[in-house]
Amino acid sequence: MSSQTQSERTYFMIKPDGVTRGLIGEIIHRVEQRGLKIIALQMVQPTKAQMDEHYPKDEAWITRIGGKTLSTNEKYHIDTMAQMGTTDPFEIGKRVRGWLIDFMASAPVVKVVVEGPHAIEMIRKLAGNTMPALAEMGTIRGDYSVDSAATANREGRAVQNLVHASETPEEAAHEISHWFAPEDVHPYRRTGE
Repeated sequence: MSSQTQSERTYFMIKPDGVTRGLIGEIIHRVEQRGLKIIALQMVQPTKAQMDEHYPKDEAWITRIGGKTLSTNEKYHIDTMAQMGTTDPFEIGKRVRGWLIDFMASAPVVKVVVEGPHAIEMIRKLAGNTMPALAEMGTIRGDYSVDSAATANREGRAVQNLVHASETPEEAAHEISHWFAPEDVHPYRRTGE
């Protein structure tokens, strides 16, 4: 294989809202239909400690998610200071990270390792934009998620957007090793490979 089509692995998770809405089969079907291989799969009830280790703790990531919250509030004319008591993106990001951890530990999730050419980009493309209102029809979030970031911010909770998908090779490697032991990952050849 050339480096442009080099197979890679990524981490994918069906979040509590995807599980409780009965969308596991549909979501897995879309991954396999795309031609990607599922090489590890398990349903678990994550703890808050496991979710705390899943999400990055670095200041840049936390500030970035706080900045997204500020942008959403600005777009929908929500007074962030009145709502959250601060406009500091890092402080807001810490709060949003806490909402994510609480939500992700609220019900079972399905953890998945996917393998294939450009798996990270392909899974993110299948998932669609993180904000459901911006997700294209034909993506998982575009077809099945109706949550609003503005409503989530106002209610002090995470956006319910059905799935998580690793953004980078480094993030994928961390998440795969966090959620699966090496013996739980099963590479194989698909028919036609």
